[in-house]
Amino acid sequence: AKGVYDSANGTVTTSSAQSTDQKMIKRVTMNVETENLSELLDHINEKITRLNGYMEEQQLNNGSAYSSHRSRSANLTVRIPADQLDGFVEQVKGLSNVTSYNQSTENVTLSYVATESRMKALQTEEERLLELLSKAENMSDLLKIEARLTEVRYELEKTTSQLRVLQNQVDYATVRLYITQVTVFTEVEPLTVWQRIGTGFRSNLKDIGEDLVDFFVWAVTYSPQLMLLAATVTVVVLLTKRSLKKQKQDRATKNEEEE
Repeated sequence: AKGVYDSANGTVTTSSAQSTDQKMIKRVTMNVETENLSELLDHINEKITRLNGYMEEQQLNNGSAYSSHRSRSANLTVRIPADQLDGFVEQVKGLSNVTSYNQSTENVTLSYVATESRMKALQTEEERLLELLSKAENMSDLLKIEARLTEVRYELEKTTSQLRVLQNQVDYATVRLYITQVTVFTEVEPLTVWQRIGTGFRSNLKDIGEDLVDFFVWAVTYSPQLMLLAATVTVVVLLTKRSLKKQKQDRATKNEEEE
């Protein structure tokens, strides 16, 4: 709705006429799976560039070299032109397995109108103060006008910045992508009892295989430490046995002497 900002009480008076220029902030959150994380990231970056969007934040986790359970993953915050959002989302769905999806829309029209109206009111006041400043006849009036002009310019800069942030949020939708690299995609359709049993059985076999591989990798990786530990334990055991044997012989000798 179109409105007029009232600087005296900080309110917006709206007219009965409805504006078709609604200010909407769109946000999308997606959890997806892929078999090749690097390839998917390349495709996503290509789509972002082609749609004139940009990457706001990117976090990449390369997993663990010693565990198969900690797979590679990436968290992305992407800004896409609002009118290209649906197309971008469909392309991501076509390139990956979507496990969860959420989209929200926030109407910030009134907030935008209030901020814009306040900015224009401050601009008008600045012009009037500059005009008064040029006509000031004494030092007292000059100082008062300059003090108020400083306040107005500070408020104008802050309000202009707020308006730019709002406009950026309206122009560019925010897409948060949580990507996980997997070997087997998660079933997103409802499963029958036997399908659930089969899926669980295969998953357990897969986990057992990965555990065995992880143990082998760990054992080979830490074999020098394990060999050193084994040698230390062996020496301690031999010394302990030797000490016990000597103590036994000493007791036997002592008993013989006493007899």
